[in-house]
Amino acid sequence: MSFGNRILQSMGSFSEREVAFFESKAEREVLGRNAILLKEGEVCRSFFYVLSGMAYQYSYRDIDENIVELYTEGDWCFNHSSFIRQKPSETFIKAYSDLEGVRLSLISVHELIAASPSFFQLGKLLESGVSRVRYFDEASTAVEKYNHLYGSRPDLFQKFPLKMIASYLKIAPETLSRIRSIR
Repeated sequence: MSFGNRILQSMGSFSEREVAFFESKAEREVLGRNAILLKEGEVCRSFFYVLSGMAYQYSYRDIDENIVELYTEGDWCFNHSSFIRQKPSETFIKAYSDLEGVRLSLISVHELIAASPSFFQLGKLLESGVSRVRYFDEASTAVEKYNHLYGSRPDLFQKFPLKMIASYLKIAPETLSRIRSIR
C-alpha cells in the first residue's frame, strides 16, 4: 500500500488520481531521535503524518519539559494554534525516537482542497488537534484524565515513559503511579 493510500484511508474514499496528487504534494521524511520538527518561535506551516516512530510537543516550564501532545504512528503532528493563526509557536515538536513520516505544507493543503472536495477532510485535522488538548486542561480529576487517556490511547503507556505521560496529563508522576497501582 502506498503511503498516500495509508494516510488517506482514514479520511474517506479517494480515487487513484487523488491519491497520486496527494503523494505529489507530500514530502516523505526520515528523522533521527531528538530531531526538531518545530522550534519555539517558528510559525507552523505544515502537518507531519507519523508513519513510524514517536514524537512529542512540549514547552518549557522552568527547566522541565511540559508535554502538550504525544504522537505515534498514524497521528498528524503539528502545533494547532500556530498553524491556524500563522503566529510563532510557543512550543517545540521533537522526535522521541527515529521517525518516518510525511510532511504536508499549508500551501499543499490549499492546493489539495482546491483540486478536489474530497480533501476537505483535511480540515477535520484542525478540529481533532484541539479537542484532545482541551480535554486534559478541563478534566477535573487526575483519575478522569488517566481513564480518558487509557481508554482512548492505551498504546501511549507502552511507548512513552510515565514521567512524560504524567506531564501530558498535568499531574505529578507520583500521582500517576498511585492511580496505576489501584487500577
